[in-house]
Amino acid sequence: MTPERTAVRVRRALPGDLAGLQRIQVSSGALFREVGMADVADDPPLSIDALTGYQQDGQAWVAVDDSGPPIAFVVVEVIDGSAHVEQTSVHPDHSRRGVGRVLLDHVGAWAVELGLPALTLTTFRHVPWNAPYYARCGFVELTPAEVTPGLSRVLESEIAFGLDPATRVCMRRGVG
Repeated sequence: MTPERTAVRVRRALPGDLAGLQRIQVSSGALFREVGMADVADDPPLSIDALTGYQQDGQAWVAVDDSGPPIAFVVVEVIDGSAHVEQTSVHPDHSRRGVGRVLLDHVGAWAVELGLPALTLTTFRHVPWNAPYYARCGFVELTPAEVTPGLSRVLESEIAFGLDPATRVCMRRGVG
């Protein structure tokens, strides 16, 4: 049985939200243990400095419900003329309720406002709440020839961080 959808609203992240966003990322990352990826689960969250940069650039949003504090977040940067989803995390207490999709749709609307043609992201190919989830949200896997120079640099930094390139995929969803 699928949990009931959560009614949320999206707003820009505030400086006072940032430590909570780290907690959300750690909580959501812990799920990787369930698929044998403890090393990923143990990765540190985005630093406060990194989150501050996204927040100050207007490229960090949070989802909130009636309880008040953020339950999910997304941070974005523009790479090769598209809105690149750098990180999206939903607290496990609120997962599988449409919160992530609401955030992605918000970023899509933001991209349209800026005249950007698409959202992009990199993610794990076989983790159920990664590439298969994003495919259900309208993202398609890019062929090697479609991977832009900026996305290639993202993949290279992931490899340098220790991620197996065979497990990673670049995806794109048009907007507008």
